[in-house]
Amino acid sequence: MAITYEHIKTCKQSGARLGRVHTPHGIVETPAFMPVGTQATVKTMSPEELKEMDAHIVLSNTYHLFLRPGHDIVKAAGGLHRFMNWDRPILTDSGGFQVFSLSEMRKISEEGVQFRSHLNGDKLFISPEKSIEIQNALGADIIMAFDECPPYPADHSYAKQSLERTTRWAERCLKAHSQPEEQGLFAIVQGGMYEDLRKQSAAELTSMDFPGYAIGGLSVGEPKHLMFEVLDYTVPLLPFGKPRYLMGVGSPDALIEGAIRGIDMFDCVLPTRIARNGTVMTSSGRLVIRNAKFAEDFGPLDPECSCYTCRNYSRAYVRHLIKADETFGIRLTTYHNLHFLLELMRGVRQAIREDRLLDFRDEFFARYGIDENSKGF
Repeated sequence: MAITYEHIKTCKQSGARLGRVHTPHGIVETPAFMPVGTQATVKTMSPEELKEMDAHIVLSNTYHLFLRPGHDIVKAAGGLHRFMNWDRPILTDSGGFQVFSLSEMRKISEEGVQFRSHLNGDKLFISPEKSIEIQNALGADIIMAFDECPPYPADHSYAKQSLERTTRWAERCLKAHSQPEEQGLFAIVQGGMYEDLRKQSAAELTSMDFPGYAIGGLSVGEPKHLMFEVLDYTVPLLPFGKPRYLMGVGSPDALIEGAIRGIDMFDCVLPTRIARNGTVMTSSGRLVIRNAKFAEDFGPLDPECSCYTCRNYSRAYVRHLIKADETFGIRLTTYHNLHFLLELMRGVRQAIREDRLLDFRDEFFARYGIDENSKGF
């Protein structure tokens, strides 16, 4: 199999697990955060900078690469790794979430989804088979089954219909996948916020024996406590010996709480998106660097951070760049935020080794300013 999971240790205090996901392009130490490179690039970052901060894996987007430059061009370039000059693991999502979230004009059928491009309005169609064809051409180490991501809130009837279609689509993806020795295909457990539906989805998908499983349909607007409840009853339904991936989650509290509940892999655009607005994560909480109070603050973004930005530039300088709409300012805040989350996950892995992840969580939350009523980034 292209993808295998190696379990190393279970934290005695929290039940979180330490492991490794083995891929054709290297090992991913887990629990891991995956920076998002939607268009075959993590916005404003070079592959060399991602390696410098020791990102083990990045995520790219099937929908966007299908629209431009086109999967045939990426394939002709030698695949996504060569195209973007990244020799470490890559995961591509199925495109399903973007089809449902970006395209206002869409029509869902059993065959697939007809939609209009958000770029030029062209009428397009993606089926499970088409999604796999695109991902096979892109050549990522981990590819995702095409699924329907229901909105929040969704009533029980709609969520059930949606998950059953997702199951049928997953089976079609499995049959269409042409290179299982080179790419691991993960299924996506859906079911909205309903325990019975999550159980149904997990049972149906695990019976097909995919090399890994994702939990989708979370971080779509529901309260954090509800997301954690869904994880509490869903994660135990997934095979212990395979990777578990929570899609679209990247706030520090959710990363730690997800790891405590047995999640191995996370991704989110959060660190890069807020960086472009001048917001950074620090060891003492969120900091909006464009605020006037930092105009003459010549200290680093985070005195406890060892990233390139914090070693070389002051809050005052970064604020000046952001206020002046200089690209370098966005590069510096993006570098810092990605480094912060990757360093956080290194801390999570070390805490699991030392059987103290709950203590690590409590210490981090206290310093970051997170409590039960104010959880967030």
